[in-house]
Amino acid sequence: MTRNRVLLLVTGLLLLPAVGTQTQTNSDEVAILRMGIPKILPLRDRGEVVNRWLVERLDTILPEIMRREGFDMWIVDNREYNEDPVFFSLMPANTMAARRRTILVFHDPGPGQPIERLAVSRYGIGDFYRGMWNPEEESDQYQALARIIEERDPETIGINMSDTFAFGDGLTASSLENITNALPRRFHSRLMGAERLAVGWLERRSPEEIETYDGICRIAHSLIARAFSSSVIHPGVTRTTDVVWWFRQAFADLDVETWFQPSVDIIRQGGLDRSDRDANIIRQGDVLHCDIGIVYLGLCTDTQQMAYVLRPGETDAPDGLKMALANANRVQDIFMGEFVTGRTGNTILANALAGCQGEGLRASIYTHPVGFHGHAAGPTIGLWDRQDGVPGAGDYPLFEDTVYAIELNCSTSVPEWGGESVTIGLEQQGIYTKGGCRFADRRQSTYHIIR
Repeated sequence: MTRNRVLLLVTGLLLLPAVGTQTQTNSDEVAILRMGIPKILPLRDRGEVVNRWLVERLDTILPEIMRREGFDMWIVDNREYNEDPVFFSLMPANTMAARRRTILVFHDPGPGQPIERLAVSRYGIGDFYRGMWNPEEESDQYQALARIIEERDPETIGINMSDTFAFGDGLTASSLENITNALPRRFHSRLMGAERLAVGWLERRSPEEIETYDGICRIAHSLIARAFSSSVIHPGVTRTTDVVWWFRQAFADLDVETWFQPSVDIIRQGGLDRSDRDANIIRQGDVLHCDIGIVYLGLCTDTQQMAYVLRPGETDAPDGLKMALANANRVQDIFMGEFVTGRTGNTILANALAGCQGEGLRASIYTHPVGFHGHAAGPTIGLWDRQDGVPGAGDYPLFEDTVYAIELNCSTSVPEWGGESVTIGLEQQGIYTKGGCRFADRRQSTYHIIR
């Protein structure tokens, strides 16, 4: 498949629009749901795209990250149903498990030469990895691994052990014991934790992945726009749980995955009476907030947006609520303006919060990378309960060609609500490249209006 055809398929606007309040849909409603959404590929075509990306990543990104972090060899040891966190990102689209034990070995012969991709496994992995073990001729799998290492004599061998990042801590205690027992003692000191290699591999996006993220986010944005409309929400009747399950059904109907249960919350003037069993019925004058995450072509999104339910006689949200949203947008601008290559997550957080405080904005920032995982590999830039920085994960630096869930909130006093403070929580993918940080597809700057 040519590169242009791939991009046409995954980002081309063959526009496929939405459903009613029911949590079950018929074929006509599914057809409506698909309108206004970038075409969603059949599974086989998705596999072609993912495999194409994998080859490109292995040929270009992996050598760069291995050399940047100073590793001659990287070992990723996996057991069936106990796979390393990086395993599926290294495998073709039809991989469902590691099949018994699969040991992947990446060896860098030196500048100007491609990375060797080897599999110490009973089962082959097509053209992606060269098989290096025949159990009928060599009974011990770890002795086969030791032979590969001795033949190549690498100076630095990366193994996935980390106190900081789960993504770099996939090597089990038994696997480490098996590796060290099989290796001659002179290699033991060459084994080094490869957390930054694992994180670097996972966080870096290829050019086609970056181009495609706009289309993936457009799917999520289009679904929110449909959910936060009078086609789905009927004030006085619809509950927040109805909208949550509308999202889940829409994901299923469109054949896209989610990595967490969606949520829909109400912000109501005077607050919610939690003892009222009908408190979650959506009413006129409510501000609504949602949080959804889809997975498509192996890449995750994480999106939060806001809606307003009109009162009788209103044609738009009150000015005070519109100012609250504008203030949250301003926090986004200040925050993304602090994205500079090499800055740590903690430095970006501190600078952004100081900038917000200087403008009188009551902000909280809790941003994380997205990619192969929802809460993905890369620098943590605040947690909701750690606005003073996050030791370890927050000390990791910002690299280019990475994607983040720009997640934050801002509280504003609303005159029309008697001065009550309203917290606007937004989350939108930000793509960071050499040219700076930009929003994928678009950000929310006006409320979804429910009439």
